[in-house]
Amino acid sequence: MARIKPFKGVRPPRQFVEEVASRPYDVLNSEEARKEAEGNEKSLYHIIKPEIDFEPGFDEHDPAVYDKAVENFRKFQENGWLVQDDKENYYIYAQTMNGRTQYGFVVGAWVPDYMEGRIKKHELTRRDKEEDRMKHVRCNNANIEPVFFAFPDNTVLENIIREVTAGTPEYDFVAPDGFGHTLWVIECPETIKTITEEFEKIPNLYIADGHHRSAAAALVGAEKAAANPNHTGEEEYNYFMAVAFPASHLNIIDYNRVVKDLNGLTPAEFLDKLSENFIVEDKGTEIYTPSALHNFSLYLDGKWHSLTAKAGTFNDEDPIGVLDVTVSSNLILRDILNITDLRSDKRIDFVGGIRGLGELKRRVDSGEMAMALALYPVTMDQLINIADTGNIMPPKTTWFEPKLRSGLVIHKLDD
Repeated sequence: MARIKPFKGVRPPRQFVEEVASRPYDVLNSEEARKEAEGNEKSLYHIIKPEIDFEPGFDEHDPAVYDKAVENFRKFQENGWLVQDDKENYYIYAQTMNGRTQYGFVVGAWVPDYMEGRIKKHELTRRDKEEDRMKHVRCNNANIEPVFFAFPDNTVLENIIREVTAGTPEYDFVAPDGFGHTLWVIECPETIKTITEEFEKIPNLYIADGHHRSAAAALVGAEKAAANPNHTGEEEYNYFMAVAFPASHLNIIDYNRVVKDLNGLTPAEFLDKLSENFIVEDKGTEIYTPSALHNFSLYLDGKWHSLTAKAGTFNDEDPIGVLDVTVSSNLILRDILNITDLRSDKRIDFVGGIRGLGELKRRVDSGEMAMALALYPVTMDQLINIADTGNIMPPKTTWFEPKLRSGLVIHKLDD
């Protein structure tokens, strides 16, 4: 059962929300954040990327930077740019991209559910990245940014989404990237009770995006529990902030690869080697998009090619082996190009599908890269199956878009 609770969100007044709200801390670097926050003292970047308040090049992990986050979080509250709700609420957060809207519940997720595996993950985390976010949660005593969950579809919760979103939203704006963000506050005690009860019927929640934030938030909560001799399990630190979406609302987009060289092969030799495991079709100069699972798009030497994996090169019974990222990593990157570590090899880079296949063409045509490979997107069913079977996806497999906007709601750990 998934245990959740409402909480007293810390939020910007309506007139400030567009100035406060920001992209997540991990989708841009310090200089990009400094540029986006330029001239805007209310930008959440001053809290989630506080190194922008120091000289360029200042170590973002210096203790002074975390202290600055605390100072700025306090300043935002003192200035009324962030105000805490006076009662515990749930919230519905909607994101709109390309005319498609997905609706999620902003909730407090229970730390033991993460620690005991009822909140399931599909990616490995790095301890250094966990520790950075843990420091940020510890020093602010708050989850400043939410994590991104999925859950199996539920008819009652879907009806609540329809009922609540028929009313007037608290926030409704389009961010500079063109994506729409809308938030409703759920104050009705009966609706709150029903949401809590319906989530209790859901066996597992699934981390869609934000594995490091999830780990950091849960580990800090567990630390606080261990350090409190009077711990009861009902304290606010036993929960961390998440936005949970019905799985059918979510759309995973492609996560593609570009490679700097052909491992000493000519383009013709490379295509010849590919033909051992793939049906290779020349598609000419018009952009070719993968049409189905096990079909890939290759851009090489000014032309697009369709690559279709031959029977026997993948295992539909293996949750990992069936993934196109596994097929391409093994049969192309490893066996032909000698790229064995996707996390560290400098010959390969990754391009989120939000940038379009034209970006792959641009990077090859510029001479920066020798070839590009576009993959058919992973499905939510595949993600859930991998998490349920205790498997871990290969690196750079999923790309969710749009990203959650940070700063719409914040969760304090002591209230």
